[in-house]
Amino acid sequence: MHNLLRKNGRAEFAEDVRRGLSEQPKHLFAKYLYDDLGSQLFEAICRLDEYYLTRAESEILTRYSDEIVQSISGEKTLIELGSGGASKTRTIIESLLNQQPELLFIPVDISALALESSSRSLLRSYSQLRIEAYAADYFDGLAAIRNENRGRILGLFLGSNIGNFEMDQAINFLREIRSVLRDGDALLLGADLKKDAHILEAAYNDALGVTEAFILNQLARINRELGGNFDLRQFKLRSNYNPTAGRVEVYLESTRAQTARIENLNLTLTVNAGERIHVENSYKYDLDELSKLAVASGFQRARTWFDARGLFSSSLFLAVQ
Repeated sequence: MHNLLRKNGRAEFAEDVRRGLSEQPKHLFAKYLYDDLGSQLFEAICRLDEYYLTRAESEILTRYSDEIVQSISGEKTLIELGSGGASKTRTIIESLLNQQPELLFIPVDISALALESSSRSLLRSYSQLRIEAYAADYFDGLAAIRNENRGRILGLFLGSNIGNFEMDQAINFLREIRSVLRDGDALLLGADLKKDAHILEAAYNDALGVTEAFILNQLARINRELGGNFDLRQFKLRSNYNPTAGRVEVYLESTRAQTARIENLNLTLTVNAGERIHVENSYKYDLDELSKLAVASGFQRARTWFDARGLFSSSLFLAVQ
């Protein structure tokens, strides 16, 4: 396991918090949702009734994993960005091990705790598996593996994480992935599809409040790590689908006028009643947009698989010249 998490990570977190909360409208950065507690809360979200994305993607991988891994030839190395608990990855690992005697799996995740836990579990389950894990953000992880010759590569970017990028950012990120791959390698990209707003909004506003706890954890993290005194009880989750932009927009809304202090930043904030702090966007795609995304980043959308209800997609992006 390679821990590439930056020693000045807290300083970067502090500077991003200062910048985001000093601007108007106020905003936070979604990448900071996934500390160890946040990663555990997201694993809980994936089990919720309303959060169809995980079940739909798991259905696709269970039904089509053999087809997916056979779509590129040769003995393969498996790379996954944002691997988390790697629960959905098992079906791909099993299909690969049915076709080759051993497998090198390279997971990259921002949570070292999630990486260590999932890697130990996978190694107990599959004796033919070797794991070279990177605790890092996406870009640092990609930089670390860019010049390694690992034969044919199948990359995974699952869970519709691509939806958290603005379109230009998504293209740049996929280009970074493409720079690690050779012609003929492939990326399996999970992407949530455009659909009825009620289905989308329910997935981000669950009845049990787990998603709210996940989003509020970033304020709790500011309290823990930066000496903040945000009263989490005075914020509510607001998630709405914007059909014009094709995205679910996630906010924390202040229920009353309040003042918060962040000691480590020497920053005092005034938050008005009803004022919203933007936390993340989750873009939804159609097939034409996925094809354009592939072409713009050096791929070809070779094939797409769907769950039975047509809610979610898994697309094989083939690396081409």
